[in-house]
Amino acid sequence: MTPPSSMLHSVHADVRPQIEALSLEPGRPLIITDADEVLFLFVQGLQRYLLDNGFELRLDSFALTGNIREQKTQEVVPAPDVRRLIGDFFERHTEDLDPVDGAAEALAEISTWAQVIVLSNVPLAQREARTRALQRHGMDYPLIANVGTKGHAVATLCHAVDAPTIFIDDIPHNITSVAETASQVVRLHFIADPQLARLLDKAPDADARIDDWPAAHRYIQQQLSAPGQ
Repeated sequence: MTPPSSMLHSVHADVRPQIEALSLEPGRPLIITDADEVLFLFVQGLQRYLLDNGFELRLDSFALTGNIREQKTQEVVPAPDVRRLIGDFFERHTEDLDPVDGAAEALAEISTWAQVIVLSNVPLAQREARTRALQRHGMDYPLIANVGTKGHAVATLCHAVDAPTIFIDDIPHNITSVAETASQVVRLHFIADPQLARLLDKAPDADARIDDWPAAHRYIQQQLSAPGQ
């Protein structure tokens, strides 16, 4: 089933063709999941990269800008340099990130009765690298490299199916954007890294907060009434 063209116009131009290329089954439930800190351990990989390059990450708040410092001077790295470091990290290490425990196993079972799409804000230039990483770790699902908040993309995807939809993400403002554009979607707040997880309570617009895949698997089954449950 093709997403409505009227809704596609609200999606970023780089994201639109990726959604149009999908082949969705109208009657199957839909899982739309983020990648970083849901399927892959982004922070752990970033910390290794920063230490190898003379920087360190202090997670005093749920943000990168303001929390990256030079190791020698302990000076805070300015925002433009943070963006450069993150860009370089994605270029070099998108394929190297470790998977979150239990993610592949949970999604493998869920995919027997539901559709799974990975909606990640990985840079478009690293889309193929992230696809290879997903395949390598047993998560060979369609990947959309998103730009900006995720509400419009999720709304477009969920309107292309006539079935329940669940959205999983670690970033509260992505969850809020989905609540604003597609309130019928069940919104699961998930943060795999314990350093990050302790910094935030459940996102205000999330329906639930779960930080491990066995529990998330059970929640998804309950919400979507998986066969045999």
